Amino acid sequence: MRRALARGLPAAEAARLAPAAPAQAPRIEPDGDLAKITARLREAFSRYDDGRAQEELDRLFGTYTVETAVAAVILPALGDLGERWACNEIGVEQEHFASHVIHGRLLSLGRKWDTGNGPRAVLACPPGELHTMGLLCFGLSLRSRGWRITYLGADTPVEGLMEVASVVEPTRVVLSSVDGSVFARAEERLARVAAGYRVAIAGAGATPALAEKLGADLLAGDPVIEAVALA
Repeated sequence: MRRALARGLPAAEAARLAPAAPAQAPRIEPDGDLAKITARLREAFSRYDDGRAQEELDRLFGTYTVETAVAAVILPALGDLGERWACNEIGVEQEHFASHVIHGRLLSLGRKWDTGNGPRAVLACPPGELHTMGLLCFGLSLRSRGWRITYLGADTPVEGLMEVASVVEPTRVVLSSVDGSVFARAEERLARVAAGYRVAIAGAGATPALAEKLGADLLAGDPVIEAVALA
């Protein structure tokens, strides 16, 4: 159970898995095991089988570090879902189902992630942005490297963001959006945030030109890679 907790699994799920766990440290075969988990997870999503999907996520996060699980399975799975939906291989209902399952698990892994003594990051999506998966993956990876996370999530008012920052005094404020127009609509207000705190922008909507206008840093890559670089 302690091994599972150290890898980011919530306590209730770690306790449920513990009776069946071998006494020795789990044997990890990254390529084969991760591929099998990914395939079984995809099959569970195709059947709208929440129970089986949760079992595979238990296995994934109970065996591997959060960074490995997110980089090797979660982010590729989200990308695959988006591509298959765009190509009409799956309906929006399957994409929504799978995203809901993954989103719920990522949120559960973030419980009490603001504790500790490390630097603090405030994570938020600007007003109008509802896509939070990349931001959650970034936060979990950053947390695994000792940072404390204050997570505000989707559609965060800039005034509320400033209020939170004034209370927790973060080392970094990270804003994410898949749509550049979301940043543009709040450009002046976000520039005021960047004047008082060190801000970074991320997501498909973040560009070098926008970062320069805001006075912010640009996190243009994979959420896990950017979290590692920032940490």
